[in-house]
Amino acid sequence: MKAYYEARAPEYDDWWLGTGLFEQRDRPGWDQEREAMIASLAALPPSRTLDVACGTGFLTRHLPGEVTGLDQSASMLGLASTRVPDAGFVQSDALRLPFRDGTFDRVFTSHFYGHLEDPERSRFLAEARRVAPELVIVDSALRDDVRPAEHQERILEDGSRWQVFKRYFEPDELAAELGGGETIFAGRWFVTVRSAP
Repeated sequence: MKAYYEARAPEYDDWWLGTGLFEQRDRPGWDQEREAMIASLAALPPSRTLDVACGTGFLTRHLPGEVTGLDQSASMLGLASTRVPDAGFVQSDALRLPFRDGTFDRVFTSHFYGHLEDPERSRFLAEARRVAPELVIVDSALRDDVRPAEHQERILEDGSRWQVFKRYFEPDELAAELGGGETIFAGRWFVTVRSAP
């Protein structure tokens, strides 16, 4: 997974923006829903936030409050630090967060949780709860054309092929998996759940 996202960094935002290899993909309502989901994140109360697997910072820039982005990919972090110069960035493993207990008010992650299989999923949740009392997850909505969990082949612009594990979520099921929570956004393409004690 680390090598895949390092290789994908220069073209990662094409997925968000519907450009590059995603230009011909049929995603009705994608742009409008993406913007509505972003607005729901921007409306969260400001807090000390750790954005885990922040990638290029595409969503990091919309998170309110003092934000630290974390990613294992140096290339992703290079793009993120240019996009969000006021945030701090750390290169590290999301399953061993390099912070003391309670350092943050919120852990945020987008399209990372759905790539985790057990036991990595449980390790991430334990680490997220250790460093912050609140967890906000954005991930892919379950649709008729996908299975709840599947292995996918991803092809990059250079023609390289990668195998990736991917899950899709109903918001209530994701909230239950997190031990309870509220749906912040639910659409055809994205779900956002906020879980706190």
